[in-house]
Amino acid sequence: MAQPDSVHRLYGVPHSLYTGIARCYLRTQGIEYLELPTGHPDFASRIMPTIQRSIIPVLETPAGEIVQDSLDIIDHFENEGVRYSAYPQGLLQRVLGVIIAYYGTQAMLPHAMHYRWTYRDQQEGFLRDQFAAGIGPDMADKIMSRMNSYLPQLGVTERTIPEIEASFEQLLDTLNSHFAEHPYLFGGRPSVADYGLIGPLFAHLGRDPVPANLMKTRAPKVFRWVERMTAPGLDTPEFPDYGDDFLADDAVPETLEPLLQQIADEIFPMLTDKLAFMDNLVAEHQPEDGQPVSPKPHQRYVGAVETSFRGVPVQAGVQPYLLYVLRKADDMLAEGSTQEQARVRAALAERGLVDALPGDRGYTVDRRNHIEVWQRA
Repeated sequence: MAQPDSVHRLYGVPHSLYTGIARCYLRTQGIEYLELPTGHPDFASRIMPTIQRSIIPVLETPAGEIVQDSLDIIDHFENEGVRYSAYPQGLLQRVLGVIIAYYGTQAMLPHAMHYRWTYRDQQEGFLRDQFAAGIGPDMADKIMSRMNSYLPQLGVTERTIPEIEASFEQLLDTLNSHFAEHPYLFGGRPSVADYGLIGPLFAHLGRDPVPANLMKTRAPKVFRWVERMTAPGLDTPEFPDYGDDFLADDAVPETLEPLLQQIADEIFPMLTDKLAFMDNLVAEHQPEDGQPVSPKPHQRYVGAVETSFRGVPVQAGVQPYLLYVLRKADDMLAEGSTQEQARVRAALAERGLVDALPGDRGYTVDRRNHIEVWQRA
């Protein structure tokens, strides 16, 4: 049923990783919206019955259409046409953009959650204030305890914490050098790669006191990029003659290569192991096309794998959603000519990233009626 507002409604909260992605996109494009917390009565009465679970962000259009998931919200507006498209014309930039978005939205979840909850004592007042806003202190306690409990399935352990922190510091140093020369990852406007990284680098690592302090002191240009991403339009006074387009000729800036190397070093073998787990799961259970990936809509994990992160053994939970993200890269690649596909695959292989493309596995993950489902070829 259509609701009377003339602007879009974004249901989310400031400290939400995925809400931050959608919010940055709306602000960049100048799309008028009203942000409402999950404690708003309409979320319980109208939104949750439709999406079948309590999850954010959710966009409700003036016509009453509901879009759940930050990347789907981006694609919703991309299909309508926007001033600053998040997808470059260059095929390599587009495919790398999706891989970087995967890194931000999936591979950096341990970074985001570690700095939020392992350092809880040092930032308790801030976190409690944020979680209580809009839902009250009692519900905040329940949600904070639940979020804290996710650390083991994300692979955050005493053994991995030193590597997670080393990874974050390396990322800050790399991005600080890049943003000294470029306003965004691929040029003069944010791409899907920027939107993928801003999730953890704003909501958790750019706002929570402990990691935000580290970012400001160690990598001020990264903090400035966070400000730029959350401002209306393109906030680039430091780059007055840069322009607002992506780099020409599908170029990858030299300053971005260390980031791509870090991604290759960190997402494997975990990604490969998770894909193998899903291969075995599908082979064993033979789910039908359209069957939900888990028994209950709110369950996002389907099991766990023994794998490693930066050489440290770890057990990590498997979210089929990762395949929903990465299949976008396969779809983009399939749209290119045979020659273009070969060029991009070669460029990915040179960077150790060709295996980030899931490829044809006989199945993939889709979203139907706001729920992740198996899609059979």
